[in-house]
Formats: sequence, structure tokens, C-alpha cells
Amino acid sequence: MIRSALLLALLGAIPPAFAAPALTTVSERSAFERTGRYDEVIQLCAQFQAAWPKAVKCIEFGRTPEGRPMKALVVSRSGALTAQAARQRGLPVVLVQGGIHAGEIDGKDAGFLALREILENKAAPGALDKQVLIFVPVFNIDGHERFAKWNRPNQRGPVEMGWRTTAQNFNLNRDYVKADAPEMQAMLALVSQWDPLAYIDLHVTDGAKFEHDVSIQVEPVHSGDAELRKAGQALKDGVLADITKQGSLPQGFYMSFNDNDNPASGFTDGVSDPRFSTGYFQLRNRIGMLVETHSWKDYPTRVRITRNAVVSVLAQVAAHGAGWRQAALQADARASQLAGTDVPLKYKATDKARMIDFRGYAYTRTLSEVSGQLMTRYDESRPQIWSVPLRDEIVPDVQVRAPLAGYIVPAAHAAMVAAKLRLHGIMFRTLERASDKAAVETFRAQAATLTPGSVESHQRLALAGEWKAEPRALGKGALFVPIAQPKARLVMALLEPQGPDSMLAWGAFNNAFERKEYMEDYVAEDVARDMLAADPALAARFKARLAADPAFAKNGEARLEFFARLHSSWDERYNLYPVMRTAVAP
Repeated sequence: MIRSALLLALLGAIPPAFAAPALTTVSERSAFERTGRYDEVIQLCAQFQAAWPKAVKCIEFGRTPEGRPMKALVVSRSGALTAQAARQRGLPVVLVQGGIHAGEIDGKDAGFLALREILENKAAPGALDKQVLIFVPVFNIDGHERFAKWNRPNQRGPVEMGWRTTAQNFNLNRDYVKADAPEMQAMLALVSQWDPLAYIDLHVTDGAKFEHDVSIQVEPVHSGDAELRKAGQALKDGVLADITKQGSLPQGFYMSFNDNDNPASGFTDGVSDPRFSTGYFQLRNRIGMLVETHSWKDYPTRVRITRNAVVSVLAQVAAHGAGWRQAALQADARASQLAGTDVPLKYKATDKARMIDFRGYAYTRTLSEVSGQLMTRYDESRPQIWSVPLRDEIVPDVQVRAPLAGYIVPAAHAAMVAAKLRLHGIMFRTLERASDKAAVETFRAQAATLTPGSVESHQRLALAGEWKAEPRALGKGALFVPIAQPKARLVMALLEPQGPDSMLAWGAFNNAFERKEYMEDYVAEDVARDMLAADPALAARFKARLAADPAFAKNGEARLEFFARLHSSWDERYNLYPVMRTAVAP
């Protein structure tokens, strides 16, 4: 009795810091009214590892511009808590990411809740035996700490939340391909290290008021490798079925009206461009899922739905992930054979529509005395079924034939392009010898259009033109990027000038489309007269152009440029895209 009493007294004297952690979030303890600050993530990461040391490893995979640690939890009951071990055992890896838009923070609180319940075998029992989960509670950490009320004015809860963009004002869900942000560069390194089969991106949508509470979108379903689409569709269908059984009203498309603020206009499905997570991972022959809870549902409801979606994903991967992983590896092999085939760079919905029943609310559309605009006002006390069009037939919009061998990047641009290729894990090699006259294809712009303003710190560029055979000199130090590699689609997304998120589209080569040298008008006048006198055929061509093109005839600068372009002083590299295609590996 004395020993027992002494033992109890000693146990009672242990400081609270040594007590077993509760592993609950501020959100749970506040009945999902609030969300915690980032120091909570740091603490919980360590506490989960302490509570389950054989199943959880807390890692830091980067630092934000403001110096905060980027934390992730690596979780598995298989014993494979390293990327090498996961590969050796052939385990599918699932990366679940919260807080890419830090005001939309449901994923952080839902993810910790789901993780604890799965580790306690209260949810998806046995799921962690068959896979590795990487949970990133908050991706945009600096934005998360820009903490205040009303950071999301059209969102119901939590009381305070973070900011949409990073400390450098980057929107990370526009950065997957261009990878400007240090946070994205750290994430891509984590992705390259672990090669997740599925990347689950947790969001909260903006938009109108309606009863549906979440959308689940997955690619490849409409895009990417045709066979891997079956796995993407199966995961999507499985999660939609699971959360429907749990009381949700999900949709499989992004619930944004075709005409802003007009429910009658209906919806259009589509494939996101590669700047977005779901548009990016299909290019790697992996599955991307976008979970978008509805901002007008309260925070407890949204966290519950997000938790259910995360649990469903892990249950689906536990049941089918081994087969899906093999399908992804087979897609890698097929991607290595894309040379000479037509590869879509962008997708669109056709005009074909079908009518669907959509659960909304009664609404009115009247002119506002404040804005003077036609405004929609919803009555949430009166649920209403809307019959609206849905355009969900998806086809390629921009399609390009892949080069037979690959791309060549001149030495002048090699360092910049190589850095980007390394971020994405793309294979390339440096040419050790020069070539005076290589048989390549070049892309000369017939028109180059810059956006009028800045987009994500870039001035974007669009070209009109086409690839044509043209012999070019290749210098030592140029890069050769083979098309015969698993990430062939990603190679084309980066290097094809007409790709919506290519390096060119994001302004990496704008200099090539800026004219730098000019012939003074008085010099051009003399040059033109000399050329006309020396070449009767040219004189006839000039006269015919004047007669056929009144706008040209009235434009003195255009008339002088007609001759300047034919002069040896003209910059033949002007409007020439620096990257070339080749049919033969150099």
C-alpha cells in the first residue's frame, strides 16, 4: 500500500508537459468554431510521432520565405516510412494537402481528425497497412499566419483564418508548372522524392448558394493516359459513393455558373490547365483530386465532409491502390512512346449540353440600387430543384504532334530551362559538341500578344505560328530533352509554345519577341530606293502590295519595314522561339 501510494504521488508530480498529448485540435476543442495557428501544426506533428513512433514520422521538407518550417507527417503501419522503403515494397503513396489557400483551412483540421481516427482504427481500419500517407496540414504557411477575421468574407467560419496567397503574394494553385514560389519548389521536391500515386488537394469553393456541399474532381478522367483514366474514374466514383452514403450532396464538377451570378445558365465541366494541381498530376501519369467543400456551409459541416473524403480516399487506395499503382507505371511506359503522336495540351467542353436537376434555393434576380447591376438573391428557407444545362463532353482543344526525338534548348537559355526541368524531375542531357547545320524544326511567330497586365508576377505571352523545318547551328552546351521518357506530357506542357502554361506562355522567353535594333527612317528610305532599283521583281511585289492592301499603303512605318525585313541588317532571330524540335537525337 505504501509503495502504491508513493508511486501515485510520483506520477502526480510529473509536469503536464510529459503527459500523453490529447492529439486534438483547437478546432475540435472549440466545437469547430475556430482553427489554430501554425504552431499547433508543429506541435501536433511531433505529438503524433511520439504517440505512434512506429507508424508516424514528422518531417520538415522546406522553409517558407518568412522562415517557417514546412511540416509533413509520413504515416504507414507497413513500416515503410522512407520513400526508398515504399518503392521497394511497391506501396502506393497518397499525398493529402491542406491549406494551399490558407483561408480555406478545412483540410488542416479535417486531416488531423481523420489521421487520429485512422491510427486509432476508428476509421478505415487496416488502410495504413497497405499504403503510405503523406499529410501536409498547411501548404501556404506564411499566408496561414496572416490571420484575421473576414479574410474570406463569403465563407461561413472559422472565426479567423489565414490569407489566400503567400507572403510573396503567389497563388500556389497557379504555380505547379511554373514553380516560382519557394513553397512550390519544396513541394515538387517532396513529390519527386515520394512519387505519390494520388495527390489530394483540399479546398473550399466560392460561389452561389445551393444545397450541394462538396465537389470532387479527378484527373485523369477526361485527360492524360487513356488507360489510367479508368483508375481516376474509379477513385472519383468510389469517393462520391462513400460520402453520399454519409449524407453529403456531392457533384463531380466544379459548381461555378457559366454566366456569373446566373443559376439558369448552368455549368460546364472541364480539365484544369497545368498550373492547377488536378491539371498537373495527370501530366506525370498520376492521379490528382480536388476536394472543394462549399463556402456557405458552416465550418463544422465542411470539416466533417472533408474528413469523410480523406478517409474514403485512403480506404479506396487500400482496396485498389496496388492495381492503380501498376496502371500508373504502365502509363509511364506508354508515355515514353508518344513520339510522333498527337498529344493534347488543352481541353474544352463542347456545346453539347444535358439537363440536370440541381438542388438550389428559390431566388430572385433584380437590379441593385447599390451597384446598378442585375443581382441574384437566395432564400435559404426555400429549397428548390433547378433544371439547368451541364456541358460535360470534354475534347482536346489544343493538340500538337510530339517531336520524334525531343527538344533542343540553346546554350544561352540552358541554365534557366535546366533549373525548371530539374524541379519537375525531367530527364535531359547537355550537348558536348557543336553542330554547324542541324536539321531541326523552329517556331517563328506570325503574331506575338502580351497580356496588358501582370499575372502572378509575369507578363504572359501568346503566339500564332507553326513549326517548320529549318537548319540551325547548335552550340556546345545546348540541352537535349528527349520525348522518350515517362514525363513526356509534362515535357510538352513546358516546352510547346502553344501550351497554356508553357515556359513561353509564362513569359520566360519574352525577350525573343522584342525588337532591339532598328534602321533609321532616313537610312531605310535610301536602302529601299537602292533595293527597288536593283531588283525589278521586288519593285513589282511592292507595287502589288500597295494596290492590294490599303492599310499597308497608308502606313509609312510598315512600308519601310517591308524593305528592312529584306535587308541583311534585319535580326533573323526576332520572333523566333529559342527552343527547337528534332527528329533525331543529337
